[in-house]
Amino acid sequence: MWKKLECIAIYTEDIKESVTFYQSLGLTKAWEAYQDEEEQWMLVGMRFPDGESELVLKNNPSLNFAETEIVCDNVMHTYESIKSNPEVKWIRTPFPNSLGGHVAVMQAPDGNVFVLVGG
Repeated sequence: MWKKLECIAIYTEDIKESVTFYQSLGLTKAWEAYQDEEEQWMLVGMRFPDGESELVLKNNPSLNFAETEIVCDNVMHTYESIKSNPEVKWIRTPFPNSLGGHVAVMQAPDGNVFVLVGG
């Protein structure tokens, strides 16, 4: 079901200050994008030296929790196999992404949020 950790998204009030801090720890700024059409809330991808994992910074106060992005072989299959578990809260059921796969967002019984991505 779960294949690998892709990235972790964390909340920060000051994106520029956080970018500088994480660069001082060896991460490099890989990309940035806005989360909304009004261009108020940003996402910034900070790549680890291995080139395979990222720390994503976000400044939207309504999303002030950590999100762990997990690659799945098949998001739909993963969803189908655990959707009947009453302890799992589905924030977003599977939807297509621009890469031809799917994305779903779940909250585990312990309160942690996971973004499932993949086929």
